[in-house]
Amino acid sequence: MTPRLGHDLWVDFEREILIRASEVDARLEPLVREAGFRLVSADELKGVAHEQGLWPGISGEPEFRGRDSVLTAATHQPWVDANGFRVRWLKALHPQKPAVLGYQADEKAGLKPDRMVPNDSVELALVEAWASGGNYVLSLPQRYRELLLKRDDRALADWKQLAQTARWLQANVALFRQPAVPIATLLVDATETTAEVANLAYRQNVSPALASIASPPAPDPEHIRVLAAVSVEAPGPEARKRILAHADAGATVVVDATGEKAWWRDSRLKLTRKQDDRDFYALGRGQVVAYREQISDVYEFAFDVIDLVGQKFRAVRMWNALTQIGLLTGSPRSRGAVLIVVNYGRGRRWETLVRVQGVYSRATLLRPEGEPQELKVAKRGTTTEIQLPGMRRLGVVVFS
Repeated sequence: MTPRLGHDLWVDFEREILIRASEVDARLEPLVREAGFRLVSADELKGVAHEQGLWPGISGEPEFRGRDSVLTAATHQPWVDANGFRVRWLKALHPQKPAVLGYQADEKAGLKPDRMVPNDSVELALVEAWASGGNYVLSLPQRYRELLLKRDDRALADWKQLAQTARWLQANVALFRQPAVPIATLLVDATETTAEVANLAYRQNVSPALASIASPPAPDPEHIRVLAAVSVEAPGPEARKRILAHADAGATVVVDATGEKAWWRDSRLKLTRKQDDRDFYALGRGQVVAYREQISDVYEFAFDVIDLVGQKFRAVRMWNALTQIGLLTGSPRSRGAVLIVVNYGRGRRWETLVRVQGVYSRATLLRPEGEPQELKVAKRGTTTEIQLPGMRRLGVVVFS
């Protein structure tokens, strides 16, 4: 099918639930029609869908393991494969286009023939893309397709849940099209290096806003406390001027370009202190933090950003939530905020303590599988604290 051009095409890819036509034969078409999904061809996806991605979930965790997570030796955290960061990365680089993920359930995405994944990992793939403000073209793991063809009861139940979640996402689309709260903002370019910096920042619940290095946001020290420009190409003169203006206005600007590539150097910089791997310079009412080498450990860098922001001013802080990623965004209403939490592990039965930046008097939990639930709120300085109940794949808390 020849793809249509223009805005109508973007609307379809932003709002419809899409599934690859090549993975649906005549026996599965009734299920697809009942769910309300639209079949799309490979031709339609060209130039629209971003093909890179890892199958989401806990890496290396078989479907029937009786645990909630698999811990890595180095970090003692579950190794989470997530793709939500790619949506925000694409939106920062191409704000006028839909951010559509189009990776398939194959070995390129980490699904080797002997790897078993839950059927509802397809739902997770859809949820994380929508939760980040984009979309995902559904692709079905081979085993799941075979179970659906056999009309397996569990597979059909998971398919029904997928359809229910898809309808819920469409009905609540406005919740997922809001900008991230920009307390920490990362500047990115089209390289995979900056995508990975964003990935680990989201993974550690830094909840960053992303912006293109070619078009940095205007200074706003009240809301943008840290602006990081690491592992990026050198900005143009106007972008460089705007980046350093953040430090002038009172924010912390983080850079890692060294030697002749140190585009951030300025005659007004005054060295104030040194650490093993970075130097601190005063500039205007703020500072520039310059690493002596290009960032190589993006995992540690995410914690450096948290330290520079300060625990008191973090956008999101979650306790005992090793398999959950939270993103704090604006609200569709003029005031308030929205906390979006995606669970990459199995269904979580216990509560999670969460704090978000901002003082609110009301918090309402929304989930695809249940009715709205009012949560108790507590003021903690400039933050609001809640207990997030157990959840399957997605929980959305609307603060007002």
